[in-house]
This record gives sequence, structure tokens and C-alpha cells, in this order.
Amino acid sequence: MPFPLSSQSVDAIADIISGGGGNDTTPPIGIYRSGPKIEKFMRACNVAFTVNGSRVPSLVECLINLNNGFEAEQVLPRIIEAAADPRDFTQEPERHTAVLDHLNRSLRFDGFELQQQGGRMRLVEAGKNVLVLAELAGLSEVIDFDTVSRDLDRALASSQTDPEDAVTAACSTVESVCRSILIELGQPLPAKKDVQGLYNAVKQPLGLSPDRSDIDPLIADDVRRILSGLPAEPGHRPVDEEYADPARHAVHR
Repeated sequence: MPFPLSSQSVDAIADIISGGGGNDTTPPIGIYRSGPKIEKFMRACNVAFTVNGSRVPSLVECLINLNNGFEAEQVLPRIIEAAADPRDFTQEPERHTAVLDHLNRSLRFDGFELQQQGGRMRLVEAGKNVLVLAELAGLSEVIDFDTVSRDLDRALASSQTDPEDAVTAACSTVESVCRSILIELGQPLPAKKDVQGLYNAVKQPLGLSPDRSDIDPLIADDVRRILSGLPAEPGHRPVDEEYADPARHAVHR
């Protein structure tokens, strides 16, 4: 991600966190926070901050220092996402929309934008299509498996900055889904708890075999392609290779 941000974006972030100056007669776009509440907000973002004099100038100075620091890429996204946390606006959803508009008007000039993925806000590169990721985030909330949600959060957080870690986290997500399903079904966990072992344990109770007689061949082919995308360990066949050879089908019917 390209940092530092522009001064306009820094000011917009400060506006949302602080709610504006105390003498400002216009309604705040964000949430009006006193000095101690701003300090509490920043501590929740793992940033040591103390108001020194006026609360808004102190906050702006802190954000400028973070913006110019070597950890800006790790710290600022966390602050920006927290400032637009939808849970703070459950009683005023229209204000949350105004917060996103206010931040994105400046952030887009810096190549970023805030997007909601499931119940979380994410700072991503402007113009990135994250509809699939948002849908996955929503599904993890519906399933309500804590481990799945944590692994998916890690994959989403790394998708823009560390693709290799995102792939690793995505693999962990698949493992977590399979493990959680087995627990929910009351099935024992396999001795080998990698992607292959866990997938093999859930495919029978879930009826995932693409050679089932009651599935249209066109659909089975699509399923086969999806299942073949699951990662395989070095020296092992891909997960779905057993279905690639028709001669092996009889063993798995």
C-alpha cells in the first residue's frame, strides 16, 4: 500500500475520530469524543496517545507522526477501519454512510477506499472488486465458527499486502471449515489434520463426491474442478485426482 497518506486524508481521519472541534456548531460527521475518549480509542488501536493541550490538534499531530513513521502501513489501516466501525453506528446507519463518504473522498486520491466486508470495514486499494471476499466474510458470520472467522479475517487482511500469507490463511480457512463441520456433526477428527485429511473426513457425510449418480454430469464436472483446487502436500496427489481416473471411481462409490 502506498504510504504516507495526504494531509487531506489525515485531516479526514481526525475529523471522524474526534467528531470535530468543540466550538464547531455543525453536527459531527463521526462521533464526538472527548480527550479521554480519543485516548481510549487510540489505545484500542494499540497506539500510545495522550492529549497535550487541545484534543484535535494533538490527535492530528499523532496521526501525522504515524503517517510518516516506518509502521504506517500496519498502524494506519487499523485506525481508519476502527474509525468507521459499523458497530458504532447501529442506531444511525445514515451517519455511517456519511463517515464512509467523508473518508473515501480523500482516501481515493491516495489510492485507497474503505469497503464493508461482512460486518467489518477494510481499507483496500481503490477500485478493487471485493464482492467475493465480502460474501465469504458474510458466510463466516452466518456459520458463526470462531476459528473460521479468525482465519478468514487473516486472509482478508493479508490479501492486499501479503498474498503469500493470504494463501496460507485461506488454506487454514478450509481446514477450519472442515474441522468445524466435523465437530458440529459429532464426527471424530482424522489422525491427519491437514487439508487432505480433513476434506476426506467431511466429503462422505456431506456427499461431496462428484461421481454421485444423482448429480447432473455438468454439475459434477464443475464440482470436480473446484475440489481439485484444494492444496495438496508435496509428493501427494491433488485432492480430487482420485476422481480424475475413471478406473478409480468404483473404489469410492
